[in-house]
Amino acid sequence: MKYIAAVFFNLWKLYIGLVFAFFLLLFYPFLFLCIKVKAWQKHAFKISVLWSYCMRIFCFYAVRVEGKKNIPEGPYIICANHTSYLDIFLMYSILPEHKFLFLGKSEILSYPLVKTFFKNYNIPVFRKDRLKAAKSFIECKKAVDKGWSLAIFPEGGIPDENLPQMMEFKEGAFQLAKKCKVPIVNLTFINNYKLFSDPDHVLSPSGPGLSRVKFHATISKEEVAAMSVEELKLKVRAQIESAIEN
Repeated sequence: MKYIAAVFFNLWKLYIGLVFAFFLLLFYPFLFLCIKVKAWQKHAFKISVLWSYCMRIFCFYAVRVEGKKNIPEGPYIICANHTSYLDIFLMYSILPEHKFLFLGKSEILSYPLVKTFFKNYNIPVFRKDRLKAAKSFIECKKAVDKGWSLAIFPEGGIPDENLPQMMEFKEGAFQLAKKCKVPIVNLTFINNYKLFSDPDHVLSPSGPGLSRVKFHATISKEEVAAMSVEELKLKVRAQIESAIEN
């Protein structure tokens, strides 16, 4: 029976991939133009929000958000657990009124098409090159100074096993929050791993449904300044973990 279900799961993943490719190609010329013309860069975020809503509509994903009233005025650091590529698809339409940039691993730059707008619009993180990593940090500070928030998955990627349990957090998000003197906004993607699992996991579930998201109490910039990086890391992890359901 599980193999019959796996056929439907993988057909759904294929459908999602086709929808993603279609809208990426559709919006690509507009994104490319916006990120190349500095005066138009602010419009790239609006296009990303539209892309996110299109993914939700054509992939039949409804979203229920809890605790959004906790969000302060930007800029801030956004921290979330990472269990599915759906987390990225949905983030823009969950926070359409709060412009932000993603920080992501530099391996994303190896993906065709995605490379161009990620490199020029979001901020790649080079973990194995200290000089490039330092430059990324400087780019983050410049973005915050211009009013952009930064979205980071502190785990650094999607766990290969034991979902939805989280991997060890990296320190970059919390170092940035202290350096930039901004609050930290935390959210939990509760069940995205059930709606769209890793395409490489052929027996893992995928299908349309309701994505549940919970925002937690904001860690103010005063708290960020008073706490150590390790204390922040533990507090953010506890908040995010509190809403995780197996």
